[in-house]
Amino acid sequence: MAAASIGRVVQPRIDQDTREQLLSSMFHVDASNPDDDDTITIAVCSGLFGLTAILLVYAWCNYNYRPIRAKNLTWTTLIYCATVLWFIGNLVTNNHVRIVGAWSNCKLWVLWFRVFFVYVFATMTIVRFYALDRVFNQKKPFTRRSSLISGAVILSFNVTYCLVNQLISSSLTTEYIPSLEACKITMAFRIAAVSVQWVLWGACGVLIFRLRNIQSSFNEFRESVAIFLVIIGLLTETSVTNLHYEYYVFEKKRRIQKTYVDVVASVLVIWLFIGYPVYKSIFDRKSYEQMWLERLAKDGPGNTYDSSNPQGTTAYAKMDENLDSGFNNSQINYEGNGINSAYLNNHRPFGDEDPFNIESGMSTHVPYNDNLLPMSLRNNIHNPLLNSPSLFGGNHMNLQSNGRHVI
Repeated sequence: MAAASIGRVVQPRIDQDTREQLLSSMFHVDASNPDDDDTITIAVCSGLFGLTAILLVYAWCNYNYRPIRAKNLTWTTLIYCATVLWFIGNLVTNNHVRIVGAWSNCKLWVLWFRVFFVYVFATMTIVRFYALDRVFNQKKPFTRRSSLISGAVILSFNVTYCLVNQLISSSLTTEYIPSLEACKITMAFRIAAVSVQWVLWGACGVLIFRLRNIQSSFNEFRESVAIFLVIIGLLTETSVTNLHYEYYVFEKKRRIQKTYVDVVASVLVIWLFIGYPVYKSIFDRKSYEQMWLERLAKDGPGNTYDSSNPQGTTAYAKMDENLDSGFNNSQINYEGNGINSAYLNNHRPFGDEDPFNIESGMSTHVPYNDNLLPMSLRNNIHNPLLNSPSLFGGNHMNLQSNGRHVI
């Protein structure tokens, strides 16, 4: 009989047929050891993550496509990474591998991978929605500093929660049972973990509700509602599975179902975030971007981006001081620059030709006026128009004695 080392104690490994019979009699379930079906589950889920990775790689390769650029790819990519690490934690938590050797460290895989990255997934999604709320509803910038602070808060919250559970006795959270080659997860730990998830996604629901009135190209309300419904379905399934079927990990059908639900839901969130602009960039690239940019320009003055202040600088102008935010949606002081809804209605930002066609740009037709766009979405950002109204206020650039133009 093979042996497994647990700390400094060598434990004999239980025969797999004996293990199934023992688990079935102890917990009154149809117990099954990890087998080829579990391996297929791991392969299929890995394939879903692989397809999603291709989606993200394509999005990054087409980052200059402005409808994609507006989707805050950095946070979306980090959310994707959290789902992958969450899945790795599921391999042990849902008993898809034989829990021996390195896999027998239950607190590592259950607490620091499964629970920790489920919370990271939730909190990072909250921050992504909060960024939109802060910019469009609160009329405040979401800068690199804001992003770093949000990341620090996320890390602190999740690490603190998991560290407290790490220091608590394993008998109260999760511990390895060598005689069963299984991780025992207490009901109190399950209830606490699921409850925190409901609180986090409840807060996310409040933010999504606040985003309902954003009337612009940045509006993600429909996608957000779809994401919220997916997550509520996932949380309901998680609650029922963990609280009603306490020993589901020993039943092959239930553990496979749980893993598929987790993976499909988490991957679907990523696709709902960026799938549509990626699809459009492949099948309707030029006309969709033209329509998107026209809508963005028309929305600005009268609706979302009307945020001028006494200093003649919008909150969004401040966001572009470091050119660091995917949500810096309007650096234009419409009142200071004299740009208003009537102007945009009478001066279409596009000519008759496609604005991104190089040949048409050399013709006599008027090309797309990139200067009407928010700075974060321009292509000519390194070629500012000198002696023209400043994007950061109502003044013109002045020529200094040293020959430099300043605002």
